This record gives sequence, C-alpha cells and structure tokens, in this order.
Amino acid sequence: MKYQGHALGRDVELSIQREGLRLGDRFVDFADVAALRPVNHRVLVDLLDGSSVEISMLGFSFDGFWEDLLRSFGDRSLEALFVDETELMRCEGEYAFPGGQGRGVILLCPDAVCILPQTARALRIPLCFTADLRLEGYQLRLTMSSGIQYVVGRMGYDTVPFAERAAKAADLVKKQRAAALREVPTAAPFTEKGLFRTKRPDQYWNAAFGSGVCAVEFYAGEDAATYCYRFSEPQPVFLRMLTEAAEAVGTHREIICLPDQRIAEMPLCRMAAARSEAVRFLRSRAAGRLIHTANHAQRLAEFLRG
Repeated sequence: MKYQGHALGRDVELSIQREGLRLGDRFVDFADVAALRPVNHRVLVDLLDGSSVEISMLGFSFDGFWEDLLRSFGDRSLEALFVDETELMRCEGEYAFPGGQGRGVILLCPDAVCILPQTARALRIPLCFTADLRLEGYQLRLTMSSGIQYVVGRMGYDTVPFAERAAKAADLVKKQRAAALREVPTAAPFTEKGLFRTKRPDQYWNAAFGSGVCAVEFYAGEDAATYCYRFSEPQPVFLRMLTEAAEAVGTHREIICLPDQRIAEMPLCRMAAARSEAVRFLRSRAAGRLIHTANHAQRLAEFLRG
C-alpha cells in the first residue's frame, strides 16, 4: 500500500514492500533495519549503520502506515527465520530474553515459539530444545537444555491457551525428533549426528571431532562437502552451537557455508545470520572445506589429527 509523508527533507510517496520500505527514490531494505520506533506521530527507522530515517506528516494515515510497516517487517523476519509452518496462535504480548525485552508479536508454531519485536532481534525458539515450559502467573518461561531462558506472556485471555498448546507441541516435537534422529546413520570417523529441522528427517548432518577441530558432513540432497571448523570452547559447547545452527537454518545450509562477501550480497541471508547467535558462532569458526575427491579420507584424517 502507498502513503504520502515527509522524509529525507522532502515530501515523498511511501511504499511498503515485502523486502523493505521505499521512500521516493530511496529503498531501505529490511535487512538494514535495526529498529522501528513510533515517536509523537512520527516513525523513526533506525539502521544498522547507526543512521536513522525519520518519517513524518502522515496525518490520518499514521496508524495504518505503522501497522502495515510493522507487519511487513515481522513477516520478512519470519522469512529470515525460515518459518513456513502453520501458525497455531498469534498474540500480542511481552517478551524477555538475554539482551532484550519489550512487547511484540508472539507466535506459536508446531515446532517453535517465535518472537517478533520492533527490532532486528527476532527469534525462533525451537521447542525440541526446551528442558522445561512453566506458566508462572501471566508469563510462560521456556528453559532450554542449555540453561538459557526465554519468557513470553501477558497476552490477555490467550496466555493460558498459548502455554497449554506450547507444552503439547513441545512434547510431540521432541518425540518426533527423537524418532527421526534414531534413523540417522553415522560411520567412522563421524561420531555425532543431528537434524536440520524435525519435519525433514531425510536431511541431516554428521560430525567428527579432533583436538579443537570438527569436521561436519551436511547431507541435504546436494553434492556433498565436508566443512571444517576450529574452536577453543569445550567440545560440548561447540556441539550445542552446531546443533542449534543446523536447526536455525533448516535446509538453507548456505547460510552456514557461504563466505562473508556472498552473505553481504544477499539481504535475506544477512537477516538470517543476524538473527541466530548459533549461526554467527559457527561461521566465525569456519576453517575451510574438503571436497569429495579420491583423497578425501586422507585429508579428513589429517585435519582431525591437527
């Protein structure tokens, strides 16, 4: 939808699109947006480079423009989180997670709780990694197996139904994931295994460890390659981040594997990497890859020996 307003020092036509916001002849990609803020009938679009775009003089269109902009930004964030499951519930509520809190859209999907704030901190919380879901008054506390906690709640009459459905979904998805994981094969030197997403048990990964190194084989129905990593953290920490990163990207393993320059050229990939700590962690530990050639096994063994 198009609106009339004032921005960039002049009157402009505003157009909210799937990928971003057009202000006259300037386009602001949602991948470059750090936060959206309504202030005294103006809209401030804070950008990741530290600059800000102010939109004013929207008149009676202000409410419609703000709601349209926020919805489109949230939908694009869902794309970057690779969420395409049917929504079980969509609510307005409060959220709190390490480094952020506020009000936003809270979604319940069959395998995740998603938080869509007015910032670039959108999250997909996989229910398969939850250790405990507990309703405390008007808030649902999700404790992950890693110990990290997320809180959503104060959704009015939707709070209790949301918590009950989330608990049932978590129980079901854990059983589905465990069953699928049992079917994933491993062969020496690979000793660890995992899935990309619970709904795609045919796509998985294997990992082999050496001292401070890890080789990961991604099986996603494409030409295979072994990706190498070096890390200084305890092995269980690296393994957890690998597991969370694979869950975060779904079948879009290119988010993990592409070099920084290629990621920078792809707005949705930039958004995906920015919204997953585990993906950023894994990318920062990358140490190249081994193509499947005749001497692959030898080169893999050499890498694992350090």
